[in-house]
Amino acid sequence: MNNMWGSMLQYNEIYWPWPIAIYLFLAGLSAGAMMVAIIQRWRDKNDACFKSASLLAPLSISIGLALLVFDLGKPFDFYWILLKYNFKSVMSIGVALLLFYTPLAFVYAIYAFRDVKFLAPLKSIINTIAKTRLLNLLELFLFILAIGVGVYTGFLLSAVSKIVLWSNYILPILFLVSGFSSGIAASIFFGILSFKNDIDKSSIATLLKLDLFAIFFEIALIVVLFIFVFSTSENAALFAKNALTTGGISAIFWIGVVGLGLLMPILIDLTALKGHTYKQGVIVFNTFLVLVGVVLLRCYIVYAGQIFTGI
Repeated sequence: MNNMWGSMLQYNEIYWPWPIAIYLFLAGLSAGAMMVAIIQRWRDKNDACFKSASLLAPLSISIGLALLVFDLGKPFDFYWILLKYNFKSVMSIGVALLLFYTPLAFVYAIYAFRDVKFLAPLKSIINTIAKTRLLNLLELFLFILAIGVGVYTGFLLSAVSKIVLWSNYILPILFLVSGFSSGIAASIFFGILSFKNDIDKSSIATLLKLDLFAIFFEIALIVVLFIFVFSTSENAALFAKNALTTGGISAIFWIGVVGLGLLMPILIDLTALKGHTYKQGVIVFNTFLVLVGVVLLRCYIVYAGQIFTGI
């Protein structure tokens, strides 16, 4: 597993391998999808993107948590984290967030799919949720929790003080914004593929515009992140230079993250989707590129931080 980029691992041992990067991606995607679902409901859009986002939020966080637990090496000891809280620990705070967020995400998905026949036995629960005041409170609480989960994925890394790429307050914001972008992209991608009868073209156009803003913000945050790293110390500047120019790891950043994940979606949006024209194949391809870019960003941050510690 740790031979992801072969010879680069000669620089430092990788303690946090690819499953951690995928977990961070899935947690961010879940948070982003939840925010998309709630925004859509607030806009009275019971469309493909709303349904897709509502389903993606609980499923992606569940898959991510399962991956994290089994990567720990002692999956059956995970419950100790639930019993021994230490609110000075980022991990404990994250677990506390997820203990509330995950079950409530499933509750919200049940509400979103309340018309599905096999949920008929839960009709009384669904009717209770559907009461406007309770639903509004649930959505507000879930939206705040989703922001917390998105930020937590960055703080989980920033708590490691010896790694200069991680140890800063820009990373949590970057992970929140890129998670929101991936949530939008995944909601559109799976909405088009899985809920064809509920597609709302104007809704997709609005979300694509929102994602474009998120991508520009993401680029700005990445620039600020590396300016911060370069200005921290001579060793940190050397780290940043190596991380941006050395072998496969730099290719992942420039080709995967910047090229495919950021610049290509902008180019597609400003040309093929100019004016947010509805072209289904192009939109699916565009959102797929965004997802690939966010996955690679997580992998790059996790691996580059360990390969070049910058101490």
